[in-house]
Amino acid sequence: MSVETTSIRANVEAVRERIARAAERAGRRPDEVTLVAVSKTFPVESIRQAYSAGVQHFGENRVQEWEQKRPLLADLGATWHLVGHLQSNKAARAARLFHTVDSVDSLSLAQKLARAMAQISAGPNSGIRTGGLASSSAGLGILIEVRLSPEETKSGVTETELPVLAEGILALAHLDLRGLMGIPPYLHRAEQVRPFFRRLRELRDALTARLKVPLPELSMGMSHDFEVGIEEGATQVRLGTAIFGQRASR
Repeated sequence: MSVETTSIRANVEAVRERIARAAERAGRRPDEVTLVAVSKTFPVESIRQAYSAGVQHFGENRVQEWEQKRPLLADLGATWHLVGHLQSNKAARAARLFHTVDSVDSLSLAQKLARAMAQISAGPNSGIRTGGLASSSAGLGILIEVRLSPEETKSGVTETELPVLAEGILALAHLDLRGLMGIPPYLHRAEQVRPFFRRLRELRDALTARLKVPLPELSMGMSHDFEVGIEEGATQVRLGTAIFGQRASR
């Protein structure tokens, strides 16, 4: 077993332990939290090693990068998330490549995803998407990205835009709105992001009450702050460096 393989497996085990402790502090079960290994820029072999260590969910940031990796990983029974900002001109490709798009931030983007899914469902191979992805009867999984801080570089909808966007997505066929995703500002102390995570949970709960539909997923928390996210109700945490190590500069 290579040093890298041993390291990734050890990292996964360490992260699982930290997830369990954070869940225990919040009075939750560890199995309520899904580990999404963010594999952007990491090679196919690293993804395979994480999968062999028990990781079932992976996140990629760019459609074009995942298009290159996907044929080499089609045999894995994993769930593939698009976690980065999606340009609308890549919506059709994303619909064919991913099980879930976790960064939807506009109705126009959602509409393009829905149209792409309708074409996939109506096609001659309607049960299969590119790379062996099976089409779910519930449709393409969707998380709405909410802008948790005012930086212009941040993607996501504002709090005031959120209800209208959610209502619009629910009206679209072939999409399965599952919840919210948010990225707080990067702050030196993880504890400082707690109010942002708490606010995202409050927004999800208010939206659930308003729409009267279940929105079970809260994707919040990355390698430096995921334990706080879990304490505030995260059901998904997106970890890259904590699993794979530092990314090489590009």
